Amino acid sequence: MSSLAQPLAESVVQSVDWLAIAPPTIAAVVGLVVLVVDLFVGDAKKGLLGWLSVAGLAASTLMLLPLLDGDRSTFCLTGDAAVCSYTADRFTLVIQFLVLGGALLAALLSVTVLKDANRELPEGEFWFLLLSSAAGAALLPASRDLATLIVALEVASLPAFALVGIKRGDRKSSEAALKFFLSSVTATAVSLMGVSFVYASTGTLYLTEIATKIQNVDGQLHTLAQTGVVLTLVGFAFKTAAVPFHFWVPDTYVGAPLPVAAYLSVVGKAVGFSGLILVTVIALPSYADVWGPALAALAALTMTIGNVGALRQQPTHAYSAVRLLAWSSVGQAGYLLVPIAAAAYSQDAEKAVGSTIAYALMYAAVNLGAFAVAALVARTKPLNRISDYRGLYASRPLSALVLGFFLLCLAGLPPGIIGLFAKVTVFSAAVDAGLGWLAVVMAVNVVIALFYYLQWTTLLFRAPEEEPEKHRVPAPLTAAIALTAVLGVALSGAPQLVLRFSDTGLF
Repeated sequence: MSSLAQPLAESVVQSVDWLAIAPPTIAAVVGLVVLVVDLFVGDAKKGLLGWLSVAGLAASTLMLLPLLDGDRSTFCLTGDAAVCSYTADRFTLVIQFLVLGGALLAALLSVTVLKDANRELPEGEFWFLLLSSAAGAALLPASRDLATLIVALEVASLPAFALVGIKRGDRKSSEAALKFFLSSVTATAVSLMGVSFVYASTGTLYLTEIATKIQNVDGQLHTLAQTGVVLTLVGFAFKTAAVPFHFWVPDTYVGAPLPVAAYLSVVGKAVGFSGLILVTVIALPSYADVWGPALAALAALTMTIGNVGALRQQPTHAYSAVRLLAWSSVGQAGYLLVPIAAAAYSQDAEKAVGSTIAYALMYAAVNLGAFAVAALVARTKPLNRISDYRGLYASRPLSALVLGFFLLCLAGLPPGIIGLFAKVTVFSAAVDAGLGWLAVVMAVNVVIALFYYLQWTTLLFRAPEEEPEKHRVPAPLTAAIALTAVLGVALSGAPQLVLRFSDTGLF
């Protein structure tokens, strides 16, 4: 009996590649440490929790370096090392760098905001939630089965709901969190139904096995499989803020603390797009005729409605700057969807989705930078209206130049060379895939976006209507603005650093 039990135990127990899972694990562990330490430190030392969190995210990001040597996998099927639940390949590392780097910059912004909040925001809970969400977001691109994908999506999302509504006694924050939560739960429920349909059709949850088995689905289950494909994509489309799953974005960004809005605009999108890429390109390439047209239509609707929404913002309305960035992020999501849709029609799907990754890296750097300058302005102008930025050059010349550069990058105009090249890459992906109509829609939307980006940019350099206020900028906020500015300038000077993904692919 014992002789039979020993081989059985050996076959069930797996060895874990701790180095491969180190980036999300470190973020999760530091989150737990912060939560425990918060119990034993007084209010005067709560600021240490922020720097501990920043250090944890920096360590998680640095742990990507030892993984550059080659692909690593763990949690694999017994007897089949090629079928695994966690894989740290080139795609995983790039998305994890985007996620953890974005979370690190959001953390730098948060250090200042929490200090200014005068204990209106619970620091220990805030940092625990941010680190937990970052850990889930870093886990998702490495997930290679549908169960792990959904779990990672929820681990990234659930703390985000609490972060949006964490402002004590703020009705706007509570309403935004409730809207975000209810719409996200609905999308997740639909996705889970889709996953169950795919599992019923194929008998497996592993992405690579689904890709093989779904091609040979029995005729009676073909409609079930098609329905499962569409429903599975809904949850990830929600996270990308694709139309018609975008309605939560403006109110959520306005109601959330500004660093949380910045985090959602970049890390939340990275989660959604990486999930879409994994499900479509790896698991369901044989159903490209189903998800390809759907994503192409979503891309056209998303970029159009997002840009029109941004165009309608009135400069004098309260929080119009944050609302413009929110609607702009919806429009940018449309551009990001274009190469994924093109992958359905392209001979080289990996190269097509590489354009999405290149664009996402550009967008992450400059959008976080724009939110960092918005956080600076909000210190003296809490309503954060676009009109509050008039004459920013007179009081903060470097900040005005940096924000102007970021807006030109988002618009795709020089000197924001990286924004221009990234848009050309996405445009080329659509043309090469034969989606000429989508390329035309994108070109029209780029022109629409020019108006509101340039309108905001010119406002920065107009004469101020009142004497500008002088105040000291905290070091963490200065560091966040400086880091994003250096990244934007470096990418504009050497765009091949990210554009190479559109030539070589990722998998």
